[in-house]
Amino acid sequence: MKRNFIYQIVLFAMMLLWSACSLNKDPLDSFSDVTQGINEEGEEVVFKNKAEVQSHLQTLYNQLRDRQEHWYLDVLLIGDSHSDNAYAGTTGAEVLPFENNSIEGSNSVMSRDWNRYLEDVARANLLIVNVDSVQDNSLTTAERQQYKAEAKIFRAMIFFDMVRLWGDIPLITTIAGDITAETIEEVYDEYFPKQSTEEEVYKQIEKDLLEAMPFAPGNNSSDKTKLSKSVARALLAKVYAEKPIRDYTKVIQYTDELAADGFALETDFTNLFGMNADNTDAKMRNTKESILEAQFFSGNGNWVTWMFGRDLINYNSNFTWAKWVTPSRDLIRAYELEGDQIRYTESIVYYQTTWSNYYPTSSYPFMYKIRSALNSIIKYRYADILLLKAEAMILKDSPELSAAADIIDQVRQRVNLPKLGTATRTNREALLNALLKERRLELAFEGQRWFDLVRLDKVEEVMNSVFAKDTGRRTQVYPFSANSYRLPIPQSVIDQNPNIQQNLGY
Repeated sequence: MKRNFIYQIVLFAMMLLWSACSLNKDPLDSFSDVTQGINEEGEEVVFKNKAEVQSHLQTLYNQLRDRQEHWYLDVLLIGDSHSDNAYAGTTGAEVLPFENNSIEGSNSVMSRDWNRYLEDVARANLLIVNVDSVQDNSLTTAERQQYKAEAKIFRAMIFFDMVRLWGDIPLITTIAGDITAETIEEVYDEYFPKQSTEEEVYKQIEKDLLEAMPFAPGNNSSDKTKLSKSVARALLAKVYAEKPIRDYTKVIQYTDELAADGFALETDFTNLFGMNADNTDAKMRNTKESILEAQFFSGNGNWVTWMFGRDLINYNSNFTWAKWVTPSRDLIRAYELEGDQIRYTESIVYYQTTWSNYYPTSSYPFMYKIRSALNSIIKYRYADILLLKAEAMILKDSPELSAAADIIDQVRQRVNLPKLGTATRTNREALLNALLKERRLELAFEGQRWFDLVRLDKVEEVMNSVFAKDTGRRTQVYPFSANSYRLPIPQSVIDQNPNIQQNLGY
């Protein structure tokens, strides 16, 4: 690349830095002002002392509470409305394409998610790169190792979400150097990183989690908000189920380690998402099934509630406009055909509305797994991982069909459904289909369905047929194909970084 072009690009990069644009190598965040200046050796000091390290670690945890759009709201839009579980819910130009398969690189949801995820990566990198150089004797080696481990689990979680959405992404694990006339060519790739392959990203996720495991805090049954060893194990189980580094033996291993950590199915399914008897608080937090959750309390509630339906502790607040992620007729029918009354009523609720985008106003369904500003958002739970173990047992080279069926039956019997029949239990393909259906009914409105279809190569089969049988779904714009497994990279990113290539099909 010619030097004069590089200078033009770097000038633009500096403008991006000044505007805190999240497309940079080291996107600025609200904590970037912690930089204290230059020490006696002329080195930049990022964290002056232990308190500032702890404060920055808290900013990572705050992302799970305070910035829910990208890691929760949009994951549900993609996981459920971009699958057969739900409609978009509104007719907005940025939301409807997830229902009718017309997403393009100009979509603002895609841009928001890309930007926010990279901001999160930058926050994690700031701690990982700098914690060991903090000059504070009260910050012990064990504490440095733990804080770095928590940041690596956080970074792995973000990269996992990103790679499943976009495939090849920039793999950013460092902090960009200063731009000067002498360093322009040296730092160019840091500010305009190339994409890494899916496999490379998965290997970095694996590396982060394995390095974090010995030093991360252990599972605390009374506080499921921490990036613990158990969160790392859950993520590893999910990572090893994915195609690029698939290892079914390890899926089973890490699921079993979660059981050894004390995780199990909650006996009563209604404990997971329910409210107390007078609808003034969540029914339970920190259940034995919850692996990682964001918790909310009076005075500091969960704002995304009103994006999906009613807030039961503030019943009429923000209920004058159409909500996102409306349950589909196809999903409702799946619950009804299975006789799955418990999960149906815990997942879907009906209210009267003033709009009728998909259903009559008199009986309009809403997703019901976040039903108040005080409900926890559960990022990972044991039922998901346990069913992945069943999937691994079905698909590994030497299948264990009976053991896999026992796991599925365990999930079914919790909600009073009968065990699988012999014909299903003894047939690999039939059992895999039963597993996929069970995951759909169990994990509806938890952002899992689309990724299940992608992981099991079911996108074309399921999604191209649902438009014909689901009469309430908007008209399909493009058929699903092999290119549909990745979503479009925001066009603004490609315009600003010549090293980023758009995914095929967009």
